[in-house]
Amino acid sequence: MDKNLKAIEFDKILQRLAEQTSFADARELALSLQPSGGLFEAKTLLEETSDAHSLIGRFGSPAFGSLHNMSGALSRASAGAVLTTLELLRIASLLHTIRTVTEWRSRSAGIKSVLDLRFNALVPNKYLETKITSCILSEEEISDNASPALSAIRKKIAAASAKVRERLDKIIHSSSMQKYLQDSIITMRGGRFVIPVKAEFRSNVPGLVHDTSSSGSTVFIEPMGVVEANNDIRVLHSKEQAEIERILAEISAEAGAYSDNIKNSYRILTELNVIFAKANLAYSMKASLPVLNDKGRINLKKARHPLIDPDKVVATDIELGMKFDTLVVTGPNTGGKTVTLKTLGLLSAMAMSGLMIPAADNCELSVFDKILVDIGDEQSIEQSLSTFSAHMTNIISIMSQADDKSLILIDELGAGTDPVEGAALAISILEHLRSQGAKIASTTHYAELKSFALDTPGVENACCEFDVATLRPTYRLLIGMPGRSNAFAISERLGMNKYTVQRAQELVSAENTRFESVVQRLEENRSRLEEKIKEAEELKAQAQAELEKAQQIAERAEKDKKNELDLAKAQAENIISKARTQVYSVLDEIEQIRKKQTES
Repeated sequence: MDKNLKAIEFDKILQRLAEQTSFADARELALSLQPSGGLFEAKTLLEETSDAHSLIGRFGSPAFGSLHNMSGALSRASAGAVLTTLELLRIASLLHTIRTVTEWRSRSAGIKSVLDLRFNALVPNKYLETKITSCILSEEEISDNASPALSAIRKKIAAASAKVRERLDKIIHSSSMQKYLQDSIITMRGGRFVIPVKAEFRSNVPGLVHDTSSSGSTVFIEPMGVVEANNDIRVLHSKEQAEIERILAEISAEAGAYSDNIKNSYRILTELNVIFAKANLAYSMKASLPVLNDKGRINLKKARHPLIDPDKVVATDIELGMKFDTLVVTGPNTGGKTVTLKTLGLLSAMAMSGLMIPAADNCELSVFDKILVDIGDEQSIEQSLSTFSAHMTNIISIMSQADDKSLILIDELGAGTDPVEGAALAISILEHLRSQGAKIASTTHYAELKSFALDTPGVENACCEFDVATLRPTYRLLIGMPGRSNAFAISERLGMNKYTVQRAQELVSAENTRFESVVQRLEENRSRLEEKIKEAEELKAQAQAELEKAQQIAERAEKDKKNELDLAKAQAENIISKARTQVYSVLDEIEQIRKKQTES
């Protein structure tokens, strides 16, 4: 694997992806994935993963099983070779998987998917699958029903064997033979029925000796009376074997005739298995689908490093390539600076490979032609290089490759040498890389780089937050805020006497002291602002809750009002109906009275 991708631990992600696959070729394909620098291709890869993710959510994963690559066997079959029973059974297993995956997709046919190009290219072959499985019961057993001829031969073998056993049974149970036998059993040697005779009586039992026991006390003799019958059985067994070979040749020829379709379907199954492995990995990481661009814009929200324990990882926000092209991350050691760089590079490589990322929905990432990395101790004993020399060798290589389609991640830029020269060199390197149009994220301890970021348009400070009170990092990335070393505060918190700390502060240059004071004030202002934002968000949430409550009350009142009106209408209609009924009843009575008066 490219050393840059290995430096951001992309190989470990591919290992986790490979664990989600079902068979060897899919694992190999997963481990060989490379990020795509093309926007269309990367978007297509992500769309495939997203569709698989949705299908799994609704219908579960398709069953791929433990498949074997049968391309070599199929090529031999198409050239006229006879395949073994194991090879044919593996082809049947492959055909079964092709059919079940096709049927799985048919159950979700109402949902369109970009994966349908692959699903529709699968060619099930129930006929060949059934023929193989009905003829071959196991690696060692061919079914009696494989052909009428085989069935007839085996019936003859069974009948002939029964006759031989019947004859031998009479021999071993005759009183005259009992004293010569080691055991009253019938056994087989070399495919022929024999009886075990005591070695000292071998001359008393006429027949052919086929074997002797390991102790030499028993000889296995085929009595002369069954030799001819055993010969008949051997002839039948030869016919049986010839018929089996004919059957295997026939099935092999049919497999060879369909070889192209089967090989192509296997290739598609391998690709689908990797795509669904990506989707299953996304579920295990609680990942989401990023939005891709090719402009170098990165905007990650609640991004989590996928290789850190989910119970311990701290989500962070990372931004690059929108308001600024260079991010300078400062802060104390073990504060999360390197994890930030790796998260930025790793999530970019994952998205470019069609992998969903562990972050909030609708995060934005860019495709890059190259991800160039200098992270960790690059000391090379073999080349007799110091840490600084190896670091600079790597930086020189990065500078020679960088362009406007590059993402560059550098840990501790300029470290390992004189601080003054190292800081100057670091600034010069950043200026050169920026002139090449690259997007850059770098960590440093140098105060000069903090000033460079403050004074240079397009360069932004960031720091990994550190809680001096608890002496622990929070691992939150604060963009726009240069980090403080906190060396004096940490030393004093750990118990160093205040006079030593004060003397150290006096020895620091006045300019540096002023800078640290400005940073401290900025950090205090940021903390106060965060508190106010938090209060405002809480008040907003309360107001929203009250508004929703009021809306619910209004809706309930409106509903009650409507119900009352409906009830009143129903009651009015009921009264009118009763009144109408009474009026009609009175009219009927009047009409009856009138009729009586007329009749009288």
